[in-house]
Amino acid sequence: MKSFADLFWLLFIIAALIPLFQKRALGVARIKILHKLETKRKSRVIAMIHRQEIMAFLGFPLVKYIDIHDSEQVLRAIRMTPKDMPIDIILHTPGGLVLAAEQIAYALSKHPAKVTVMVPHYAMSGGTLLALSADEIIMDESAVLGPVDPQLGDKPAVSILKVLKQKKYDDIDDETLILADVSEKAMKQIRSFVENLLRKKMDEKKSKTIAKTLTEGRWTHDYPISVDEAKKLGLNVSLNLPEEVYKMMDLYPQPSQQKSAVQYIPIPYRRPGNSHSSNRIK
Repeated sequence: MKSFADLFWLLFIIAALIPLFQKRALGVARIKILHKLETKRKSRVIAMIHRQEIMAFLGFPLVKYIDIHDSEQVLRAIRMTPKDMPIDIILHTPGGLVLAAEQIAYALSKHPAKVTVMVPHYAMSGGTLLALSADEIIMDESAVLGPVDPQLGDKPAVSILKVLKQKKYDDIDDETLILADVSEKAMKQIRSFVENLLRKKMDEKKSKTIAKTLTEGRWTHDYPISVDEAKKLGLNVSLNLPEEVYKMMDLYPQPSQQKSAVQYIPIPYRRPGNSHSSNRIK
């Protein structure tokens, strides 16, 4: 009976330690990819990748976003980077706190050497704000950016302001009037911030046009701005992401507790007749 109990506790300890070892191995693999990319591009590489995670005890999904902790970490990395060394940021995020995103964007815009933002999938809202601070945005051909119009809670600031035009002041409650006042300030602040970011890379007229387009609320906040649209806006966007960026994304898997609805054979295929087609399934 004693030996059975000992075996039970041994298995329990092993089961508890395995996730720790896996997390450690994942961290080491990520560092190796970062080091390889830094060596290849002779730059400081910073990864900001927000995936949905599972809380360890309750099992509820927890969506990650740009927060103050992120801004503290990125600003620290920028301070540790020589002024003549380029910075590359691998960015995958739905956005987040305006304060945190603006802090990072401002710090990146002040870095003397070239700053490149790499977007393998999407960089929405605050993520787009970071992309606007870069000298170059390298995207996957299917990746997207998003508008940066301010949101007050779950309401677009521009939509709140429209209430003032559609109703008489006497018919609007005090709370809505207060929200409208804050919305007007938020619109001016974010537009001014975007203009200042872009003015270092282009003329004043172009920077104002782009800032107006991205902040005026012509689209919903989750509207996907494709590579072609970003180029038409006048942003310095290019393709051909380094292969290491995709490998880095593979090291940020979704929680294993969630079964994916997507399945495929995870090897690259080549067309028949190619002399390097040994990886094809026969």
